[in-house]
Amino acid sequence: MNLLKYDRYKDSGVEWLGEIPDHWEILRTKNIFRLSAEPAEKNNNHELLSVYSDIGVKPRRELEERGNKASTTDGYWIVKKGDVIVNKLLAWMGAIGVSYYDGVTSPAYDILRAYKPIDSKFYHYLFRSPICLSKLKQHSKGIMEMRLRLYFDEFGNIKLPYPCFEEQKRIVEFLDRKCGEIDEAIAKKQRLIELLEEQKTILINQAVTKGLNPDAPMKDSGIEWLGAIPEHWEIKKAKHLFKQIIDTEHKTAPSFENGLYFIVRTSNVKNGKLVLDKALYTNEDIYKQWTKRAIPKAGDILFTREAPAGEACILPLNTKALIGQRMVLMKVNQSILDSNFAVFSIYGGAAKQYIYDLSVGSTVPHFNMSDIKNIPFVLPEIAEQRIIKEYLNKINDNFQLLQDKENKAIEKLTELKQILIAEAVTGKIKV
Repeated sequence: MNLLKYDRYKDSGVEWLGEIPDHWEILRTKNIFRLSAEPAEKNNNHELLSVYSDIGVKPRRELEERGNKASTTDGYWIVKKGDVIVNKLLAWMGAIGVSYYDGVTSPAYDILRAYKPIDSKFYHYLFRSPICLSKLKQHSKGIMEMRLRLYFDEFGNIKLPYPCFEEQKRIVEFLDRKCGEIDEAIAKKQRLIELLEEQKTILINQAVTKGLNPDAPMKDSGIEWLGAIPEHWEIKKAKHLFKQIIDTEHKTAPSFENGLYFIVRTSNVKNGKLVLDKALYTNEDIYKQWTKRAIPKAGDILFTREAPAGEACILPLNTKALIGQRMVLMKVNQSILDSNFAVFSIYGGAAKQYIYDLSVGSTVPHFNMSDIKNIPFVLPEIAEQRIIKEYLNKINDNFQLLQDKENKAIEKLTELKQILIAEAVTGKIKV
């Protein structure tokens, strides 16, 4: 983008802002906003509002799954359109934003109401920008990161840029337009990723239920939604394919951020892969206690019973792991079942349809052990499974390259959007 600069700049005297346009003012937060604490009347029916780091301020009724509904809003703080709601505990993570609704919010939040002429969305953009969030974190108080709180006596002293109202309005209109264009481009790329995933699933489903030979003789599977399968293939339940199917008898294992033994939780199994983000570990004593029934070995399948249910992956080589709560360990009989073929089937074959049917109508799908032991697999002899596995690994790799390309483009667009916002609200570009 070929963007203009202002004719003259001056030192703001504020390190995180640097130079600002010569005609802009610098004011403390408390010189722009006052803290509002107007309690709602008894038995009110005002809209209950919450603020989220990803989507800003929204009515709670639109997002019931994000939290419990309050039994009463008596005494909650009154919110007016244009107010800024601050989640004191999570403000430094972006849980701060302008409200486009009249309503009420929890007394755990702060309500900032402007008493100078402002376009509230200008400060919405400013407060949620990474450069400002780092400043909010610096002014938050607490003994540990996840307990930091941003109180108004600190927030009120943070120095902010203050262009005139008309200029704030112009900046907001510019950012709304440009951010909208970027968001539209991101949405198109996200849709392309979804279409790639759908196409990949079709190819996997075809391979693990029909095989790779289009001329193979077929037979009726006896299952209406499955249709015909290759004549020499069989349908077998999980309990007849795995040497052991084991769940943990324990609750939550004592965990640490570092250790030799990886605790596999449901959040660590996604889209056929073992994900190490936010991994937790434990010590040798806990490992021995939790692996009395079976030690997970490379090639074993890890399956989730809940939160979410129906995800699976293979335990990689050289990974010392134990299964956490709501996880199931499937020990593969390698003479009759290829681990990779089994996981592909869970994501694209008869097993996937079975898992889907179990999930329909359940708000929180949970599979009991009998459900898991009856998961059906459509399979040929082991040699053909391995040929199909190699074919699907190549398919998987090719689609992953395409999806990675789009994800990188999304990252660049997101970064561009953040830079654009920061440059506009701190006066580095003229709009």
